[in-house]
Amino acid sequence: MKFFIIGIADHPGLEPLLRRVERKADELGVSLVFEPSLAPTVGRDSAAPEEIEGDVALVLALGGDGTLLRAARLAAPRGIPVLGCNLGRLGFLTMVSEDELEAAMSMVAGGDYELEKRLALRVRVVPNGSSGPDGRSFYAINDAVIHKSGFARLIGLRVLADDDEVGHYSADGIILATATGSTAYSLSAGGPIVSPTMEGIVATPISPHTLAVRPVVFSGDTRISVELLSGDHDLQLTVDGQPGCRLSVGDRVEVARSRHAVGLVRLPRHSFFTVLRRKLRWGDVREHPTPPSGGNEGKPEC
Repeated sequence: MKFFIIGIADHPGLEPLLRRVERKADELGVSLVFEPSLAPTVGRDSAAPEEIEGDVALVLALGGDGTLLRAARLAAPRGIPVLGCNLGRLGFLTMVSEDELEAAMSMVAGGDYELEKRLALRVRVVPNGSSGPDGRSFYAINDAVIHKSGFARLIGLRVLADDDEVGHYSADGIILATATGSTAYSLSAGGPIVSPTMEGIVATPISPHTLAVRPVVFSGDTRISVELLSGDHDLQLTVDGQPGCRLSVGDRVEVARSRHAVGLVRLPRHSFFTVLRRKLRWGDVREHPTPPSGGNEGKPEC
């Protein structure tokens, strides 16, 4: 069995963590290959992430959600599962903490885990006046966002689901998110939390200029098209928080299911809602108990 290791090379706590990974791998009889930026730290074999071979059983991402997304973009087209170990602050997508890493490695080596297949998106930009496949394409695990990069001015958008017009939006932009991305930017913009194994696409407008426009959840088999009707300059497409490309009025952005689903390792006692409660305080009222009826708790003194 072989694990491929991806991480943040300049993280202050990475070297001792890599040593722990090496010791546990030796104990389990697992061979390790590191991305080139990590190889000098451990003095082991390295390979460019693009050269991941088919005999790799797991990509282990050491970092935050950004590192996990980078690992998933490389692993998903090759059908390799990904396990994230959180070295950042929130790390909502990463499955385990540093303290849990060795136990997680043992579970994966022993087959004691579930593989969650998450829907990902193929994002294609069709330039103004073009009808053919001559635009740029991107792979999104969380979301694709159409927005302004300069002044806070409204964008005119026309949204279609397959060939059915959804409506015209006047907003700061729009977020097209997977269920995985529903707890990211879309959530901050007022979008719903979607169970991660649900194959849906969430269209969340950013600060729409009308109370009548609300987020919509589409089937994962829907092809969503967003036509740019107005917006002057500095229109941008951002994919998973990374720069995608500049857009112009008249361009069309098409979002549909990618044929490469993302495989994330899910360990026992690490359910989605457990993580939601622990990291986002979802449904947790224990931190702010309600005073007993008739009590004086919380009343200001006169």
